[in-house]
Amino acid sequence: MSDFLPVTKIPRTGLPEYALVCGDPRRAQRIAALLDNHREIGSNREYVTYRGQWHGVDLTVSSHGVGGPGAICMFEELAQAGSKTIIRVGTCGGLAPEVEDGDLVIATGTVREDGVSDQLVPVSYPALSTPEVVIALQESAQAVGHAWHRGIVWTKAMFFPGVVESGYSIYVKAGIIAVEMELSALLVMAGLRGVRAGGILVSDGNPVKEPDAEYNPHRDIVEEAVGKSIEVALGAIERLSRSAPVQPNLARPFAFR
Repeated sequence: MSDFLPVTKIPRTGLPEYALVCGDPRRAQRIAALLDNHREIGSNREYVTYRGQWHGVDLTVSSHGVGGPGAICMFEELAQAGSKTIIRVGTCGGLAPEVEDGDLVIATGTVREDGVSDQLVPVSYPALSTPEVVIALQESAQAVGHAWHRGIVWTKAMFFPGVVESGYSIYVKAGIIAVEMELSALLVMAGLRGVRAGGILVSDGNPVKEPDAEYNPHRDIVEEAVGKSIEVALGAIERLSRSAPVQPNLARPFAFR
């Protein structure tokens, strides 16, 4: 048997309890550069993984690519290798009118249209962030002082629209505050594995407020907010590491294959 897991090429065992994940390998590198003694420990396709320390806390940073079906491969192998707390540091589109470009969104849960979790669990199975992760992210966001919002996020598999109606209006009426592409896959996997999980997202546009605006996530306001989201996520990890250990949930280890 290989010492590395097959999809992500990360070590099969021995990873730290804490992990940050993001879609872009360059963002993973950006986060890792902030850590002490950081080093690359795995690379395959879109999956790049680093290990280091933040204020004495050992953690992993991994990229998972775009979309739930691919991202869940990273989430699952992190859990297999020892990760017990996983926070997604990503981007989103705002849906609530108060979510401005560059604002942070802390997800309490997600609408599951990720293209993969419906093949793992019944449609009635919830995708919920772990409460202590939400609280740690909220406290860290308050300390950073950047604009932030908290609420339910829509995870969907489609990026470029087709002929089917997108469904934005329904979810806006339902109070969904943002839309992204991977978080519900993480939350479902976490529920099955008994892992703590959550997400901190940067709004890089609001298709409800500006439906005709050209999508451009590479603006300064977004890049600056990404830095703030990383700061919030690292602060949350530090807070969680100082808190009393929580009783793990009763989910049994589950093999997707």
